Amino acid sequence: MTIQRMDHVGIVVDDLASAKAFFVELGLKPQGEGTVEGGWADRVVGLEGVRSEIAMSETPDGHGRLELSKFHAPSGRGGDRPAPANAPGICHVTFAVDDIDAAVASVRAHGGELVGAVEDYENIYRLCYVRGPEGIIVELAERIG
Repeated sequence: MTIQRMDHVGIVVDDLASAKAFFVELGLKPQGEGTVEGGWADRVVGLEGVRSEIAMSETPDGHGRLELSKFHAPSGRGGDRPAPANAPGICHVTFAVDDIDAAVASVRAHGGELVGAVEDYENIYRLCYVRGPEGIIVELAERIG
């Protein structure tokens, strides 16, 4: 067995509309939306009575996809929002951008916030963390060297 590729990253949200808008503003392209429910979904995720809405999007190059899920049932326990960048678990998703300053300005215009600062990493990248809807941390990386 060999892994072929990473297919997508899934993020569970309460406000699907604002999460979709945030990632579209960053430049992801919507692929489609749908409802997930039924016995097969229950068995896959190990829950009973699953009913959720999902929205898939992909990076402009078509190599990365993001699935946003809003569970209507069963109800889940509340998360730690906004969790710090060192909280156990998946802490962030990183996107390469061509203009980090424009990306940060765009995110801020849509309610996002800079977590720390935009920093230069060894004259190779300019990097920063931004926090979007529901506390989701996104790292932005602009290659400069």
